[in-house]
Amino acid sequence: MKRRLLFIFIIMVSLATMAQGFGNMQNMMDGSSSGGNKKKTSWGRDTTDTHIENVPIGVTQWTIDERLGHIIPAENLDTMIHMFQWYNETNGYNGEFNILGNLASPRLTRIYMHRDAENPWVFLQPFDFSLGGLRDFRFSNTLSPMTNLAYHKVGNTQNGQERVHAYFATNINKYAGLGFRADYLYGRGYYNSQANSQFLGNLFGYYLGDRYNIHAYVNLNHFKMAENGGIENDAYIRNPQSFPRRYSSKDIPTLLTETWNRNENQDALLTHRYNLGFEREIELADSVRPKMPSDIEFLSQLSDSIQELIKGDTLRTRLTLDSLRQKWTSEQIIPKEFVPVTSIIHTVRVNNLRHTYYSYNTPSSYYTNHYYGDLTNVKDRTKGLSVRNTVGVALREGFNKWAQMGIALFANHQLTTITLPDTLATGDASRSRYTENEISIGGEITRTEGKFIHYNVSGEVIIAGDNVGDFDVDGEVSLDVKLGKRDTLKVELHAQVNREDPEIYFQHYHSQFAWWENELDKEYHTRFEGQLHLPRIGTHLHVGLENVKNYVYLGMKNNYIGDGTSYLPADYSHSVAVRQSSSNIQVFHASLRQNLAFGPWHWDNDITYQTSSNQTALPLPKISLYSNMYLQFKIAKVLNVQLGGDVRYFTRYYAPDYSPAIQQFAVQDNTNPMVKIGNYPIVNAYVNLHIKHCRLYLAMNHLNAGTGRMFWGPHYPMDPRTFHFGVSWNFFN
Repeated sequence: MKRRLLFIFIIMVSLATMAQGFGNMQNMMDGSSSGGNKKKTSWGRDTTDTHIENVPIGVTQWTIDERLGHIIPAENLDTMIHMFQWYNETNGYNGEFNILGNLASPRLTRIYMHRDAENPWVFLQPFDFSLGGLRDFRFSNTLSPMTNLAYHKVGNTQNGQERVHAYFATNINKYAGLGFRADYLYGRGYYNSQANSQFLGNLFGYYLGDRYNIHAYVNLNHFKMAENGGIENDAYIRNPQSFPRRYSSKDIPTLLTETWNRNENQDALLTHRYNLGFEREIELADSVRPKMPSDIEFLSQLSDSIQELIKGDTLRTRLTLDSLRQKWTSEQIIPKEFVPVTSIIHTVRVNNLRHTYYSYNTPSSYYTNHYYGDLTNVKDRTKGLSVRNTVGVALREGFNKWAQMGIALFANHQLTTITLPDTLATGDASRSRYTENEISIGGEITRTEGKFIHYNVSGEVIIAGDNVGDFDVDGEVSLDVKLGKRDTLKVELHAQVNREDPEIYFQHYHSQFAWWENELDKEYHTRFEGQLHLPRIGTHLHVGLENVKNYVYLGMKNNYIGDGTSYLPADYSHSVAVRQSSSNIQVFHASLRQNLAFGPWHWDNDITYQTSSNQTALPLPKISLYSNMYLQFKIAKVLNVQLGGDVRYFTRYYAPDYSPAIQQFAVQDNTNPMVKIGNYPIVNAYVNLHIKHCRLYLAMNHLNAGTGRMFWGPHYPMDPRTFHFGVSWNFFN
């Protein structure tokens, strides 16, 4: 495995080097062929042949709105030092996710208000840690070609984790840029049959001219994950003294072996627009406005003979000066700018999936149902394709003083199709296809400019197709209230109401161990949220309330097959199904983030309280807590240091179980004894370093590892104490 990672790292470095070499070659081709000290312009920057060390450094990054391609300014995450030590933590920066323990394993946030599945495929939604999404992907405008290389390491070669990441971006000119991202993650796992391998590759490009804009994005993803079904007996962790000998994590038996889930995913987006508008003169400040020469300067430019001719003749002198002034004025180039008024927009996104469940040694008692096929050679496969086209027209904000908001209208066509096995007989499975077509229309009103108030209100309704009548109305408003001269109170309000059909895989799914054809009612969601933020004192308060009617979720159905002497995970057969709650479910959320600082001492705290009115269908922990205390200082004025430790904690609750058959979390079966997790603090220590373009961290996670309640999910224990190392380096050329 070491050789494989080394090979991948070498390939990434080679690609980055070739890309930067291509940039250098372009510089040579665009530059002057004579004069070693002459300037040449290429790739959107100025440089020289002899002073290549004076490379301009600067990166501007942004994300784009998937529907209409609006540009949204974003931070450059490749330069942030704060919390960098948890960049590679699957359980999140503040530990809010339930996971299976290994790097990039499926995860589910315990904070309900943070659940927002961007991916259309149920099998990929738990992989948002590595997969991310378009809303998180950053396009880059660079003064010089930029490469970021990162390496993360946990543990040893027998059970550790490794990640290699590369990002390259360059400008073709001041209007256009391109780049790529490559990410390889491999976690061997501290428990048996837990290895996880993922490769993600991305190509992107953009052109931002005055009239025409385009963004293109192609993502190629490969996920392969071993499934172990959890450990056979929680007592190996909860009460190890009950066994005659001590078991290491690799000695603990698991329910499944030789079982894998595999996902192949291709995701592509193209959004472009043509802008209609006008050109207007740019008003220049007096300090940079060209100044008309004086009369003496004008006359001094004339030849001696003309000066002698008009000398002493007041009329001739005046006429000559008038002519020279008119000529000077006509020769001035008045700078102008293009002002877009209306944009015609088209966006297309294609998302393709192939999901396969393999097993060559499935225990006959593990699954309750076996619909077809051979238990010794399981190969369940489903395919999905989603194609969405959106056309729109937008009246741009700010093209004159009366245009205080932007207005957009759009129409959307969505095609979703899946193929599934379609037989209950033994032998090869035939295939069937399910397709959804829908046409929707909508609009949005936005205000992003201005000093005090910003808002975004959008609405969309499906007018034809399978899900006719579904709608979504979403509104956000933010206010900046000045509190004296030194602080600003930021107020954000959000409201959303929607009605939607459950996703297609909740309605149709066929496999050897899970099979359903459902007719589900539409879900209704009503959400209200408010946030207060005081940057100067580091206070952030978030309060939210949501009501859900006809809530659709996945639930386990475990049948007891034991002999009555024990009730262990191995004493149950497993099944999973889609369930729907007809009653209204309310979720209340309140969180407070308070960051304190005194000189080099910092203490960041984040506490969330939430409650669900139906803990059977939607179980949530009451309290989630994150606390981070550290010292921040500089050494020799160049080395930035963060030295500290943190703790993560959540109260006990009946957390959702995990179903390998569908690679998703499902609530526990409440007809059988259920398992609680939580009420277990996780303590970590770290040192975070940053010098120039290099970031590095050393961390020791789970310092308090021992026994008892150390579970990330039912029957999925936490990793023992582990040492973490990571480095990220930016190169500019």
